[in-house]
Amino acid sequence: MSLSKRIVDDLVANDISFVTTVPCKQLGGVIEEVEARAEILHVPSNKEDEGMGLCAGAYLGGKRSAIIMQNTALGITVNALATLIQFYRMPLPMLISYRGELREPVACQVEMALHTKAILSQLHIPTYHFHKASDAEELDAILKYTFMCNKPVAILTDASFWGGY
Repeated sequence: MSLSKRIVDDLVANDISFVTTVPCKQLGGVIEEVEARAEILHVPSNKEDEGMGLCAGAYLGGKRSAIIMQNTALGITVNALATLIQFYRMPLPMLISYRGELREPVACQVEMALHTKAILSQLHIPTYHFHKASDAEELDAILKYTFMCNKPVAILTDASFWGGY
């Protein structure tokens, strides 16, 4: 079974029926799998903070939601995370491609990698970093956690998790 299918199977098993995505090459397989699932309403977003607004609306409408995004735009989400998602205690799984580590081919990706974990830590957002395929075995428990405690969680997936650049 592919990692993308396994991830989306876990989303569905945890009753996530609304997913918004921002284009990402590393997460492309997951995005395609989300799009193919009849049980998930997939609404692509132009920007990550816009996607968080869509997830908040879905949550207020009674749906469990998730966002799929890159870490390079995490900075623009700080206000939406702090004043909307966290303030109103909304669970939000964030599947985030973690660009900018060793062997990164795009230099501008490196700067945000230096700040990603610090931003998430400063916001007190539980963060899980997937380095190898077997790390995906934790996703179900992470999803249960976010919905149990009504908090956003970040699942960082680096290039080694996906098999390299």
